[in-house]
Amino acid sequence: MDSLAGSVLRPLWLDTPLRPPARPAVGGDATADLVIVGGGFCGLWTALRAVEREPGRDVLLLEGDRIAEHATGRNGGFCEASLTHGESNGRARWPEEYDVLARMGVENLDAIEQTIAAEGIDCGYQRAGTLAVATRPHEVEWLEPSEPGFLDAAAVREVVDSPTYLAGRLSGAEECAVLDPARLAWGLADAAERRGVRIAESTPVTRIRRDGDTMVVETPGGLVRARQVALATNVFRPLLRRLRLTTVPVYDYVLATEPLTADQLAALRWDPALGISDSGNQFHYYRITPDHRILWGGYDAIYHYGRSIEPEHEDRPATFEVLARHFHETFPQLDGIRFTHRWAGVIDTSTRFSASFGRAHGGRSSYALGFTGLGVGATRFAADVMLDLLSGEETERTRLQMVRRPAVPFPPEPVAWAGIELTRRGLARADETGRRNLWLRTLDRLGLGFDS
Repeated sequence: MDSLAGSVLRPLWLDTPLRPPARPAVGGDATADLVIVGGGFCGLWTALRAVEREPGRDVLLLEGDRIAEHATGRNGGFCEASLTHGESNGRARWPEEYDVLARMGVENLDAIEQTIAAEGIDCGYQRAGTLAVATRPHEVEWLEPSEPGFLDAAAVREVVDSPTYLAGRLSGAEECAVLDPARLAWGLADAAERRGVRIAESTPVTRIRRDGDTMVVETPGGLVRARQVALATNVFRPLLRRLRLTTVPVYDYVLATEPLTADQLAALRWDPALGISDSGNQFHYYRITPDHRILWGGYDAIYHYGRSIEPEHEDRPATFEVLARHFHETFPQLDGIRFTHRWAGVIDTSTRFSASFGRAHGGRSSYALGFTGLGVGATRFAADVMLDLLSGEETERTRLQMVRRPAVPFPPEPVAWAGIELTRRGLARADETGRRNLWLRTLDRLGLGFDS
């Protein structure tokens, strides 16, 4: 497709001279009170919260690659309040405590906003909520026309102008913000280091084990001995065998346009603080970046047999061409605009579409994983859960059934691949017809259904 010609296979957020140089790797044996494995949002928030909660704590964060190199620097930059992948998923899975989870989610997003302001993190943070749009007739009812916030076709096109929009629903500003995720991550790393946290990059952890009262963290550069360990590896192979079926890696693909002119922006009538998603099971998400590009992602989530994570999976021309075609159908008034960047990132998908938590090694390690696309916001909440679990003290967070009950694991291969393929095909058919087939209804009854 012509609009993709000349695009670079590189995440927009990481393609900037603002990217800080890599920190040195661990170069010998070391000690710490707390070792955090993983330098994405989950690990960074855990490091910062650890020293905010206990000033002077000796914290060492180990990242196998670069800070923000993977999911943290490759997502759309939607920072949501929801901890449960939306209200319907949360109420279905944790009906007795959903209202508490919703409150905690808003408090968590408020706290993220406060940290960004207090630390002076320049990450293009804007909080105006989201617009959900219907592009097929049967999706209009999914947006609940009788409820406040519903917009008919004429009204939604006054908010953002697309001939494909049949209806919409505006959420409140308390529910979502948009930001530059890489710059947020770099800002969190700087804030943690100012409080004494040590960060080592290019330091993969190959094994963790308990040696009496000490945790031993093995790296190519040396052994790190610590009192406690927090595991924030998310989509990558867990260091605990019990977690290896908890998630599957699903590739998400994204495009970014060249910067829009003032006239092009005016033709859309789009508030840059407002993120958008459509209402299909295979949905697009999109927003305007701080430099006035349109970031356009989602729809074609791809799982590779054997839970494969490889660089060659990131360039998938067929998917990029589908995304580009859908973009031009949505905004025909932008005919001729070109895409400058294309990329992919891996989502740690859970059967319950939200994170799982736990402890291991007699309470000396804790973990969180399975954010399923909510990691920009929910990782801060997860950081406090992991630190609560390491403290051994019961808190409002650790009393939650969401925290106490693990996710149902995925099956091993070849069953996992077959099940995921059946689900993908069923969801695509449901988007066309508005009806869920027998396979999807069975997953719904088992608590494994996907509805967003």
